[in-house]
Amino acid sequence: MPKYRHRQLAVRIELSRLRIGWKAEQYCAILPLVQLLQIVDGGSQQAKLDIRVRQYQALLQAAESIAAQRDLKSLLEVLKERLQVVVKFDAVQVLLYDPEQNLMRRHVLESVNLSRDNPLPDLPIEESLAGSVWQAQQPLLVADLDSYESRYPRVIRELRGYGVKTAYFLPLTSQGRRLGTLGFFSPREAAWGEDDQEFLEHVAKMVAVAVDDTINFESARAANAELKRHLEHLRLILDITTAVVSELELRELLKVISSSIRVVIEIDIVTVALFDHETGQLRTIATDAGPGARPRSEGFLVPLEDTPAGLAFTSGQPVLFDTLDLNRFPSDVSRQVYESGYRGGGSIPLIAKGRKLGVLGFASKYEKAFSDSDKDLLCQVANQIAIAVDNALNFERARKAEQLAKNQSERLGLLLEINNAVVSNLDLQSLMKTISFCLGKVSQYDTVGLALYDAETNQLRAYSNPSDQAFIDEGQPIPFEGSAPGLAFTTGKPVLLDRYQGEALNSEFSMRFRRAGFKSGGAVPLIAHGRTLGTLGFATLREATFSDEEVEMLCQIANQVAIAVENVLVFREIETLKNKLASEKLYLEDEIRTEHNFEHLIGVSPSFKRILKQVETVAPTDSAVLIRGETGTGKELLARAIHDLSTRRERTMVKINCAAIPTGLLESELFGHEKGAFTGAISQRIGRFELANKGTLFLDEVGDIPLELQPKLLRVLQEQEFERLGSTRTQRVDVRLVAATNTALEQMVADKKYRSDLYYRLNVFPITIPPLRERREDIPPLARFFTQKYARRLKKGIEAIPAEAMAALTGYAWPGNVRELEHFIERAVILTQGPDLDVSISELKPSAPTGPASISTLEAAEREHILRALEESNWVVGGPNGAAARLGMKRTTLQSRMQKLGLDRAR
Repeated sequence: MPKYRHRQLAVRIELSRLRIGWKAEQYCAILPLVQLLQIVDGGSQQAKLDIRVRQYQALLQAAESIAAQRDLKSLLEVLKERLQVVVKFDAVQVLLYDPEQNLMRRHVLESVNLSRDNPLPDLPIEESLAGSVWQAQQPLLVADLDSYESRYPRVIRELRGYGVKTAYFLPLTSQGRRLGTLGFFSPREAAWGEDDQEFLEHVAKMVAVAVDDTINFESARAANAELKRHLEHLRLILDITTAVVSELELRELLKVISSSIRVVIEIDIVTVALFDHETGQLRTIATDAGPGARPRSEGFLVPLEDTPAGLAFTSGQPVLFDTLDLNRFPSDVSRQVYESGYRGGGSIPLIAKGRKLGVLGFASKYEKAFSDSDKDLLCQVANQIAIAVDNALNFERARKAEQLAKNQSERLGLLLEINNAVVSNLDLQSLMKTISFCLGKVSQYDTVGLALYDAETNQLRAYSNPSDQAFIDEGQPIPFEGSAPGLAFTTGKPVLLDRYQGEALNSEFSMRFRRAGFKSGGAVPLIAHGRTLGTLGFATLREATFSDEEVEMLCQIANQVAIAVENVLVFREIETLKNKLASEKLYLEDEIRTEHNFEHLIGVSPSFKRILKQVETVAPTDSAVLIRGETGTGKELLARAIHDLSTRRERTMVKINCAAIPTGLLESELFGHEKGAFTGAISQRIGRFELANKGTLFLDEVGDIPLELQPKLLRVLQEQEFERLGSTRTQRVDVRLVAATNTALEQMVADKKYRSDLYYRLNVFPITIPPLRERREDIPPLARFFTQKYARRLKKGIEAIPAEAMAALTGYAWPGNVRELEHFIERAVILTQGPDLDVSISELKPSAPTGPASISTLEAAEREHILRALEESNWVVGGPNGAAARLGMKRTTLQSRMQKLGLDRAR
């Protein structure tokens, strides 16, 4: 019976060998078993033979199961199930050699006590018992780990920690290749005898064959999977290449690429970011996200520091990671990505033709989402996208260049039209109509206006607005604060507003634009030769956003307009100066014809010297002076002396006799008029005030100014501003006024024939010239001066004035004052034939008494005498030139007499 069973077992082993298709070398591993069965057949050791039979039955069952297993885990499960019936062990493990890492790597572990969640770690060959068995190709039995000492303390310590007492390591070798080791573990000491060891050695040979087949199968399967994946990658690259060729829009291209990538790789977000030269950062331009993913908004900036994208761009190398390391990339952007739930990902630089354009970014919610082949694929995808991005950028640049060329052509045409208008127009309104028409061709502005700076008033004034919807009056002041023209003028930069809102535009001027329905507008400064002349303003009824190109165009137009405005202003100034010079020429010719020598004021009397002192005092100031005196006393001569001693002596002194000009023409003569202001006004005329700007204006016979004209005269004296007849534009002047009159203005004020406020404004510094009869001491020097003057003119050698004639001249009252004396001397010079002046004494009648007709009392005579001395000394009592010295008495005596006689300057 046993012999039959042995032979039956041998046949089954042969059949199993044929069924699993073992090779000859593999069959050699099981052949000793068959031979052993044949040897023991017929033996006498029945019990030992039964054990062997059970072992080989288990081995046979294991061999039969190998044919159905294609992975190590299932193989060990079968071994454990089949072999534990014959040999008791607690755990079995396959350790395969990893040549890349030089490790014994545990691939499977089947154990009763050892935890699968906490397996023994992989160890280098030099530190592992399994490694020494793999190197020596000899089994190693450790019967008692507690007493075993070796050079592998770490492995022994770990096995002891799991309660292992006995370990048996066997080499796994198939077809001459050392695959690894097979380990058996038991918590019992000396768990296996020689028969068990021999049995396990046979098991190791079977497992080596199975492992070799499994590895080959796994390699073939992996190769098939790799080939399939490679084909998928090639198909993906082909799809992407097709998309790159056919699609120039980056956002649509990215959608196609990302959907194709997700077929083979688990990616949630794909992003393209390009380098922004203005910010020095990466700017997201296109993003595509899978279902449930939340992408970054386009335009998001990614810094170059402490981000994977920045490192990829700066280094030019891919930066891919299984798990985002915030210690390595501590930026806020990285932290936000991590907090959003994304773990795996990275960035690959986009490089085209050696130029770094940006990065291609990936993000996945899973760690270790990319294999090495996936990373290679992503790099290839990035190369394709780099070409697409380069093409898109080139296309965008070409499109922008084409649009720029078109805009540039339109702009140059516009500037040419405006330049032609600048050259051909010296009138601002015509110029603005042309500019408004030209601007309407390229931009829809509903109104265009001009504001010019008035240096005299330090204000911006609306000057021209040719629009049909003009609602700003010409000449209206524009505030510097709270208005677009004011801000543009003060800052020297364009002010472009999408809306007329905000605290910066809270003026009434801006409120008018809002009420009129304007929604957008602005102003551009007019700058010529470094000087800001004003602003060019524009507004539209629609909401508009002004591009950089439009701003540049407006600035170029403003430069052209500034040149035109400067030309117009210069032309106006030249016209004004031309008219002014023509008028000054007439005045200077009139001055020459009068042949007055204003450098000499002839007089030696105390009263005349007092007048000269007053002139010396008031001349350096700019105060108004009112010269009072009878006709012919030399009021104009005194006004000329005031001008010549003032700081305005380099400018013209303009004179006007208010009594010599008709009332209807006096206003035009003083303030000027515009062309067409009244009948006969065929041209613009500059008034005397404007002509005397920075100089002196002498108003003779100021008491003859009409009452209706006096308010305007008062305004120009107080505010230094006026308007020409027929004009709304305010003119500012800087004029020093000297007035003269021979009338009693105080009485005219009392009679309501003269404005009191004008009188007080004129009477700032009054100077009264006494008549010639009250300063007879001045008659002899005046007579000699006039005699020599006319003798030189008439070429006569007159050398002296007879004493009798001089006495007659001094005794005469001269009602016509100095003018009468001059004309009398001129007639005498004409009649004189010899060296002595021939004076007709008969014509000089005795002068009338200068005082009262009769003096009733001595007290009245004394009062009159003291009063005259006080007036001549300008009411100065003491001092060498005071009234007391003139009267030859003490100061205290004179004060006592004044008090007694009731003499008081206030009275």
